Amino acid sequence: MRTFHRVLSVAVAAAILSTPAIAEELTGTLKKIKDTGTITLGHRDSSIPFSYFGDNSRTPIGYSHDLQLKVVEALKQELGLPDLKVRYNLVTSQTRIPLVQNGTVDLECGSTTNNVERQQQVDFSVGIFEVGTRLLARNSSGIKDFGDLKGKNVVTTAGTTSERLIKSMNAEKQMGMNVISAKDHGESFLMLESNRAVAFMMDDALLAGEMAKAKKPDDWSVVGTPQSFEVYGCMLRKGDEAFKKVVDKAISDTFASGEINEIYAKWFQQPVPPKGLNLNFPMSDELKQLIANPTDKSAEQI
Repeated sequence: MRTFHRVLSVAVAAAILSTPAIAEELTGTLKKIKDTGTITLGHRDSSIPFSYFGDNSRTPIGYSHDLQLKVVEALKQELGLPDLKVRYNLVTSQTRIPLVQNGTVDLECGSTTNNVERQQQVDFSVGIFEVGTRLLARNSSGIKDFGDLKGKNVVTTAGTTSERLIKSMNAEKQMGMNVISAKDHGESFLMLESNRAVAFMMDDALLAGEMAKAKKPDDWSVVGTPQSFEVYGCMLRKGDEAFKKVVDKAISDTFASGEINEIYAKWFQQPVPPKGLNLNFPMSDELKQLIANPTDKSAEQI
């Protein structure tokens, strides 16, 4: 009889240890998601091809959004929530960090650069993309590099690292540029296309996306020596290690499985909405390295 009770006790103990003690152990964002059955994803409206509205629906699409949905699938498994609901919350370059910080948005995957300054405010996932900051200009404009911008109107998007870089360059080199800060990438390109600016400074992949929605894409080129190399990451609230672990694993698993190659080809080497144009943007060696060795460090820390 004693042997039976001992075996039973061991079996019960093993069962307890193997059962995920979800409710009592969860904290932070994981607890919030479990309790509400909902995750709120931050997204952009015009960051082609990363996170944007592709048609008349209000559901975002894009490269970063596809990776965001990989995190959602991982959370369904982790929390035992097969019917986890997704709520979408539009963010801009200026509102994205505050909305993550105050709990309105649980995860933001768009075109957000991971840098040391922002790391003081939020945490970042492992990197999902790497870009260089360059210029978009008309082929007929004569703009080939940053030195050609002296005394000219140049547009960039408010709240971005490109805005900080171009303003710093303007002051340090006394170039006499009129730097225009538009509210989003769509407005920046509209100012360029309507000749209110001769060049649009932004991340090269985003500039390729803007070309894809131009009236005449062949009239434009991405030019100039990169002024910085930057890594995009997904943002989450600072200090939430349990949630970050799930996010990082979901993205890293997508890299390791090779599925990232299909996702990349879908958005950068095949026709994309809204006009069905192919960005023809091959995967860079830097991005291949990031995929092979995932890290949550910024480009300046790598």
